[in-house]
Amino acid sequence: MTTSKTSESSAAAPLLDLQALVVTVRRRRRLWCAMTLLGLLAGAAVAVLMPPQPSAVTKVLVAHKEDQPNDTGTLIRTDVELLQTTRIADQALQALKSPEKPEDFMRDYRGTGLTNNVLQIDVTGDSDAEAVARAKALADAFVADHVRRMQETAEAEAKVLLDQRDRMREELAEVNKEIGDQSPSSDPKASAGIESLFSRRAELDSRIADFDQRAAEARTGTPKVIAGTQIVDAPRAVRHSLPKAAATNAAIGLVLGLVLGLALAAVGTVVADRPVLRRDIAANLGASVIAELPRRSGRLWQRRRTRTARERLTVSLARTMRGSTEPVSLLELGCARSASAIALNVARAVAADEPVVVIDGLPGPQLAKRRPKPGDPTVVSGEGVAAVSPQQRRFGVGSVAPGTAWTDLQYLGTQTVLVVRAGHGSAAWLHTVARQLADQRIPVIGVVLIDPDPRDRTDGTLWDGLHTALRGRSERLPRHNGTERPSWAMRVPDNDQEAR
Repeated sequence: MTTSKTSESSAAAPLLDLQALVVTVRRRRRLWCAMTLLGLLAGAAVAVLMPPQPSAVTKVLVAHKEDQPNDTGTLIRTDVELLQTTRIADQALQALKSPEKPEDFMRDYRGTGLTNNVLQIDVTGDSDAEAVARAKALADAFVADHVRRMQETAEAEAKVLLDQRDRMREELAEVNKEIGDQSPSSDPKASAGIESLFSRRAELDSRIADFDQRAAEARTGTPKVIAGTQIVDAPRAVRHSLPKAAATNAAIGLVLGLVLGLALAAVGTVVADRPVLRRDIAANLGASVIAELPRRSGRLWQRRRTRTARERLTVSLARTMRGSTEPVSLLELGCARSASAIALNVARAVAADEPVVVIDGLPGPQLAKRRPKPGDPTVVSGEGVAAVSPQQRRFGVGSVAPGTAWTDLQYLGTQTVLVVRAGHGSAAWLHTVARQLADQRIPVIGVVLIDPDPRDRTDGTLWDGLHTALRGRSERLPRHNGTERPSWAMRVPDNDQEAR
């Protein structure tokens, strides 16, 4: 039933646990804080080491003959594109007497339409004086080109109108020639023809006068456009504030670094799949979490609580060792220093009642090279284990990190307590540890979680496995409370009772 329940829970588990993701990203705050600080420093360094080029700015008022109040900015966008042409660039370079190519010069300036009639020109140069000179030459070249185009357009429009007027005059001359000295006569047919000629002459006179007026208006509008197109803001160098640029770039770098750090932390969390919540660690190891300890002492106001938790764990494990006829071991994963400290505390508590020998199976020097204190238990390792008397109580301390000799764990103890650092081992490795201990027939009676998340509110207690759990050791012997079932079975909820 346990296998089926595990498979059902695995099938119902979401592909991405948001709670675990948030907790793990928060625990990896060193990464994204470091990325944020790096982005902040990089942004400030860019502002200091790569200052902006000297630049100048000028504004030109551009008048259009086709200006309309409801214009959406089409005309000024056209002017911006005309500014970015080799013709304008070449005229500006000729005024500057510069041998630079127009294509290269076009990369050093840009135009921006501020309103329908105001064009801003930004130019860079090797110095402020050169940038100002370039801006003036470019603005003059644009104004001259715009005025020339407006004049050519007006002249072309006036020429078309005058050509039509001249054709009307030629036709009028022919009509006048046909009329000659004729006058309306008594003949109705002749009178009708002469009247139509007179009507035609009057129409031509009117159209000729209209063409003259329109041609004059076309020429009259050009001076207004010419006078309206001018430089309204003289070219001036743009002053760059280093503190302001450094602050701006630092803020941008800070935001980018924070985003990149959070993204890397999230991706690393999903890829690594390292359980942090006590619920996930207990489920992967198949044993309940019996205690939690911080990795470090913590702040001053937290040390008392940490010390109380350590004392409570020491009393509980010491009581378990005294009441057990089988040797108990302590196996660590990612927290050898914490496991050795717990082992010494438990061994000191047990040594007050009976002799105890700590068997050091840790790969590091946490126990082997420590300085013994008065009252500390005997610590042996390697070949010294064979000299330990069978009458002495053994307390093994080892590791289940990658590279562990699994077959040697049974010599440390036939039942064990795992000391696991949250977020250290992957889910696959926790499964491997549980499977290897099961193959060695070493039951896990509890898990001590090191460096837990302080905001974790998940349940790290498993209902199944009570016959091996530390919390059920006092309930192994049946207590018939009026039934044939032990008392711990009476306390199991109905839904779990049916599952069992």
